[in-house]
Formats: sequence, C-alpha cells, structure tokens
Amino acid sequence: MLLTQWLAVRTKVEELPESRVRLEVEVPEEDVKHAIEHAASDLAESLRIPGFRKGKAPVQVVAARVGREALWDEAVRSHLDGWFWNAAATSGVRPVASPEVDVGETPPEEGETFRFTATVSVVPKPELAEWTELEVGAPEAEVPAELVDAELERLRETTAELAPADHRPAQEGDLVVIDMEGAEIGATQRDYAVELGSGRLVDEIETALVGMSAGESKEVEFELADEQKATVAVAVKGIQEKVLPPLDDELAQAASEFETLAELRSDIEARLREQLEVELELKLRQDAVDALVAASTFDSIGPMVERRTAELATGFIRSLERRGLGLETYLAMTGQTQEQIIGRLRSEAEQALKRELALDAVADRLELEVADEEIEALVREEAEESGEDPNAFLAAARNGTGFEQLRGDLRMRKALDAVVAGVKRIPVELAAAREKLWTPEKEKAPTEMKIWTPGSEGGT
Repeated sequence: MLLTQWLAVRTKVEELPESRVRLEVEVPEEDVKHAIEHAASDLAESLRIPGFRKGKAPVQVVAARVGREALWDEAVRSHLDGWFWNAAATSGVRPVASPEVDVGETPPEEGETFRFTATVSVVPKPELAEWTELEVGAPEAEVPAELVDAELERLRETTAELAPADHRPAQEGDLVVIDMEGAEIGATQRDYAVELGSGRLVDEIETALVGMSAGESKEVEFELADEQKATVAVAVKGIQEKVLPPLDDELAQAASEFETLAELRSDIEARLREQLEVELELKLRQDAVDALVAASTFDSIGPMVERRTAELATGFIRSLERRGLGLETYLAMTGQTQEQIIGRLRSEAEQALKRELALDAVADRLELEVADEEIEALVREEAEESGEDPNAFLAAARNGTGFEQLRGDLRMRKALDAVVAGVKRIPVELAAAREKLWTPEKEKAPTEMKIWTPGSEGGT
C-alpha cells in the first residue's frame, strides 16, 4: 500500500489486478461540516420553514425538518465526486472510468472523520522503452556574429543623441514634434513627440508624416475601430534625427563597465551563449521525453485524453473571455473551426498525458522519492525569488493540496533528469537525417507546439 497524506484528505491506495485500484479515503471534519452546510443551504431553497426566509434556515433546523440521513445523502451526492477526484489526483491515480463507491450505511457522528472506499479502473502502466538506447539530437550553443552585432546596435540606439533635422523631410526613425487636431481625438494635442516607426500612432498618420517637412500641415483620414472614417489635421513643428555614436572603445566605456569594445563584445557573446544553452537544454529535455514516449506503448488512455481535452478546452474559452472575446468571434478572426481547435487540444492532451505516464513509470522503475525537505527548499527558493516571505509561502503550500502536487512535480523532474542523463546525444544533423526516415510510429506522432517541462500543461 502507498500512503499519501495532505490537509484535505488522507488516502490509502491499494493496487488490484487488471489495472484497478482501491482508494480508502478519509475526509476530515472541516470538509464534512462544509458539505453538510452546503447541502442544508441547497435543501432550504426548496423548503418553506416558518420563521425563516427561503434558503436561510440553519443546518439544525433543516436537519430536523428533512431528517439527518436525508441531509447527509444530499451532502454526499453533491461532494463525493469532488472528494474522489481530489484524492485520485493528489495520490497520482489516473481513473479511466467512474468508480464503484462504498460510503457506508450510516452518516458520521458530529466531529467524526468521514471514510469511504472507491474501486476504479486506472490507466495501465505503459510498456516502457529502454531510454539508455534512445538517440536524441543535441545541438551545440553557437552564437552567430549577427546576434552580437544586433545587440551592439541596440546599445548604440540607447546612447544616441538627437540633432535637429529641419533641413529635410521626416523619415522613419526620426523624432517628430507635431500638433494634432480633430473631433475624434478629443482636445487638440500640441507638441506631441513621437518616433516614426514606433507604432504609437495609427498606420495612416505615421505613413502621412513620413516625407513631411517642418512647418507643413496635412489632413489625414483614418479608420476607427468600428470601421467608421475620421479625419485629423497634423502639423509638423520640428524634426530630430538620431546620431548614433561610433562603435568603438568610447561607446563601451560610456554604456558599460568595460574599457574596450572587444571586452564588451565578448561579454555580450557570453550572455547570449548562456541564454541559448538554457533554451537548448529545455529543448533537449522535451525531445528526450518525447523520444521515450514515441518508443513506448500506451493502452486504454482514451478516456483520460478526453477528460484532459475537456479541461484544456474550458481553460481556452476562459482565456478568451478574459481578453473580451467570444469563441465565435475568435473562430471568425482566425479562420479556424471548432473541430480544428478541439483536435489541436486533443493532440496536446494526449502527448502531455503520455509524457506524464512515461515519467511516472520511470520514477517507479528507479524507485524515486521526494523528501519533505526537498519540497520545502523549492518553496523557499521560489519565495525568495519573488520577494515573498518564505514561511508564509510554505504555509500556503501546505494549506491544501499544493505540497503534494509539488512532490509529484519534483518526482517527475527527477525522472526526466534520469532520462536526459541516460539518452545518447547525437549531432542534430544526424538526428534530422534519421527523422526523415519513415517509421509507422511517425504516422500518429502529434505536432509539438511549445517547450514542455514537468508540471506544465499543453497551451492554447
């Protein structure tokens, strides 16, 4: 038996034959009390109890009217599903069907812990490939000279000086001082300074300003958000151009702590290489687990994929709503169908689930465990990085299922570390050449969309 404990429930997981498990779940007094109060509130909505407004009768009064067992039946009906899935998720159980639940014949006495058992079919463990035999492309972190040159140019931009350029028409990159007048922009905007090409003005106005000279005025028509037309009068009062400093040692001394341009260039190249190495390591980690997924066999994960797809779809719609968009509007804007969106989310859900199952199987094979001290160290580190009180952060993590979820994430991270350390790293050119060779598995390989790490989920 595996024992998993967190604040909300205490669960024992017993493995049974034929990919089934039995959960023995204890729900503490606080959760039981909340469930009964919630049930009483729901029942009170349908009862007329003298002396109380509809839905406002106390728990004791409702219990006296409907009976303690009826109240408990309603509490169980409305909360059992949540208790079960909470216990399953936190203990790492992945059901593929509805559970067979035994809640006992009598409700718990006041102040007692409620216990129930649930027997359920779970996702079979995958037939795991031997990851030490897998080959994964591992590119070297090479920084192109063009990237270093681009960083130096940005540095020149930040140290540039402005000089009058009223002797010529305005061009992109210039800083122009303008007056704008029009009913659609409210009060007249005077001495408004804007860099042409920065995108701060609507395209029609920026386009019109290019080629205008100091002292010149022009009326510009542009389109409003509601597709109506508006007109604004613009007058150029002054033009300034950026004068970039020479790319030399003086620039290095003025813009950095280095004495020479060579030292500055070397530092920029080192920082870019460090960033690239981090990105390439993340890519290697994803490629390693995906290689393991492709080489392993997974059975009976369809129901879990559909459940995960539904969760992703709900999150996707909520993200649209936060941006003020409805689904139909988004589909019209992007030219996609609802079926295409669901298909993409289903591919993401399937691949994410396979990664988790594979890493979980690796962790089981290696008998990986995560001590409380490791979780506490992670929480404190994250708290310090965000400027929060580590003790408060730790208390919040323990106050719910977060602590055990972190344990699961760290366990998977350890498993991924083992896979990455075990795979054979080969040149990317060789990996690309082998990728072109057709194999049956590639017919069903999902398209990757972003870098994945343990604890993350497929995005939108």
